[in-house]
Amino acid sequence: MITNDAVIFGLLSAILGLVFYTASSEHRFWKRFYRIIPAILLCYFLPSLLVTFNIINVENSQLYFVASRYLLPASLILLTLSIDLKGIINLGPKALILFLTGTVGIVIGGPIALLIMSAIDPSMLNVTGPEAVWRGMTTIAGSWIGGGANQAAMKEIFDVGGGIFSAMVAVDVIVANLWMAVLLTMASKAKQLDAKRGADTSAIDILRKRVETLQRKHARIPSLPDLMLILAITFGAVAIAHAGADFLAPWFQANAPELARFSFTSHFFWLIIIATTIGIALAFSPAKRLEGAGASKVGSVFIFILVANIGTHMNITALKDSPELFLLGLIWISIHAGLMLLVSKLIKAPTFFMAVGSQANIGAAASAPVVAAAFHPSLAPVGVLLAVMGYGLGTYAAWFCGQLLRAIGAG
Repeated sequence: MITNDAVIFGLLSAILGLVFYTASSEHRFWKRFYRIIPAILLCYFLPSLLVTFNIINVENSQLYFVASRYLLPASLILLTLSIDLKGIINLGPKALILFLTGTVGIVIGGPIALLIMSAIDPSMLNVTGPEAVWRGMTTIAGSWIGGGANQAAMKEIFDVGGGIFSAMVAVDVIVANLWMAVLLTMASKAKQLDAKRGADTSAIDILRKRVETLQRKHARIPSLPDLMLILAITFGAVAIAHAGADFLAPWFQANAPELARFSFTSHFFWLIIIATTIGIALAFSPAKRLEGAGASKVGSVFIFILVANIGTHMNITALKDSPELFLLGLIWISIHAGLMLLVSKLIKAPTFFMAVGSQANIGAAASAPVVAAAFHPSLAPVGVLLAVMGYGLGTYAAWFCGQLLRAIGAG
């Protein structure tokens, strides 16, 4: 297996290039192919095949770390340069309603899934102590509502054993990524889905058109100074975000450790918060004109590199090791998805709100902007804002879910 990060990155870049080259082709075959299979889904799925067929090994790779810690904040800054805060506010309450619906779906979905699986396989409730299935499920609840920091918090709060924790991490990654693939597919068919449901997409359309108008107004062929200025401002801001996170996370850990439940002691939390804040501030400065030189396009390149790296962390062959746990995870995510679809239909919400509200829970700030950007780059900040809410809500909701799981698992 290939373990050299430079070679792996080259393979991922080649895959992305091939997908976008064929997606833009005028050939009849490719036009028909991409009517069925979304390009962004291939950017995510093809890299996963490299892992599934043992072509690459990413266990010790630093590529995902670089993509999530450097390129993700950089993309957030570039994609928020053209942010329209008034337009986002005008999107209304439906995005928040569906985000909270997603949280409720996870909180109740876990206990229901455990009840269903215990009826199918009663042995799932036989294990007691740190390796109990219900304890491991609390870590998934933390991950799917707030992210990695909340997952770690649940591990400590509910004294989760190492064996069940490792198994649940695999369930978490694969099931969550399969659901993300579904959301990306829905993003490519959003117009048809919205029309079928009679959803009102006017506010989203207005926001998208305003951003596109801004892009056309200032559009120009980017010069070398333009591109260098984009990189200088972006990675200068990323540096500030890292420096701020390096100071704030340890400070809260030392002086207010009780705020860990809000993820205030998490470096990644502050990295995303500061990067997004800088991006919003730049939207009110002359830097906004860099959108005409393709700032959001550069940001989208970073996003797709992150998408490819996320794909390398899904190895579907892991299903064979604990099939009953993966079935448990699939039932859980299905309950969450069913509730999201039901509520979005009842309130006639656009597919965008459903998809981003779900991913802001399941994937948090690492992937919610990816799903939002699949609808349009200008919508990425909506994913970030909802994901940040998940950080604060995650520990409380996951803890409550853990108490429900304890009641079932511990008898």
